[in-house]
Amino acid sequence: MPHSHPALSAEQKKELSDIALRIVAPGKGILAADESVGSMAKRLSQIGVENTEENRRLYRQVLFSADDRVKKCLGGVIFFHETLYQKDDNGVPFVRTIQDKGIVVGIKNGIVPIVEPEILPDGDHDLKRCQYVTEKVLAAVYKALSDHHVYLEGTLLKPNMVTPGHACPIKYSPEEVAMATVTALRRTVPPAVPGVTFLSGGQSEEEASLNLNAINRCPLPRPWALTFSYGRALQASALSAWRGQRDNAGAATEEFIKRAEVNGLAAQGKYEGSGDDGGAAAQSLYIANHAY
Repeated sequence: MPHSHPALSAEQKKELSDIALRIVAPGKGILAADESVGSMAKRLSQIGVENTEENRRLYRQVLFSADDRVKKCLGGVIFFHETLYQKDDNGVPFVRTIQDKGIVVGIKNGIVPIVEPEILPDGDHDLKRCQYVTEKVLAAVYKALSDHHVYLEGTLLKPNMVTPGHACPIKYSPEEVAMATVTALRRTVPPAVPGVTFLSGGQSEEEASLNLNAINRCPLPRPWALTFSYGRALQASALSAWRGQRDNAGAATEEFIKRAEVNGLAAQGKYEGSGDDGGAAAQSLYIANHAY
């Protein structure tokens, strides 16, 4: 009996697969710059900046004006709808600025389908509990994708890392987080999936980088690229340096480039850590009852 679902052509499958592989090429991940207007309001209020379209444009210009150093560590950038139509101070569309660096840009399905199940860090649950729930959720996700005949080779998974709840009294090492995370993925995610691009889930910039690095050093077999799709964990230091002031834009962009390079190394298991326990990179980015 023939399948009743619409089938992708061989050309469409190749296009999706090629894009997915390009995004998660070794050492590359995703900048999630798709914060809604409401999310940007929270972000800008932290530095005392009014949430206007112009201020949002100026802030995103800080990120998108990064030089060619980011070409080796960013494979994709996820835009919010309004950003697709914004331009830099010279009238160049942000889309072209990103594309000229050879980086894929779009709004999730303009890149490839990105499946994003997240176990929130709210609560005092331990690492074992998070791993159990993550496994159950991912198993259900891939059962649903199978039921809907989704072409897995043309998708990316964007899950949480397996971490304890924010209020959990037990502190776990990056190696423990890595083992729990990779174990959960091995039990649930088909090898056909090209890459897993973790969200940062309220971790500090440095914590998200150290955990990603440990995941890529985990001794278990890992058939997928394991990399990042970070928003806050790529932007916190840049936002703190910028503070809405044009004179600070250059320094803020440098902070963003630094975090992108760090995570590019972490995605290859080559990051040794900054050794800096202070500063913006070490500050928790957890927001209770976070909504996008």
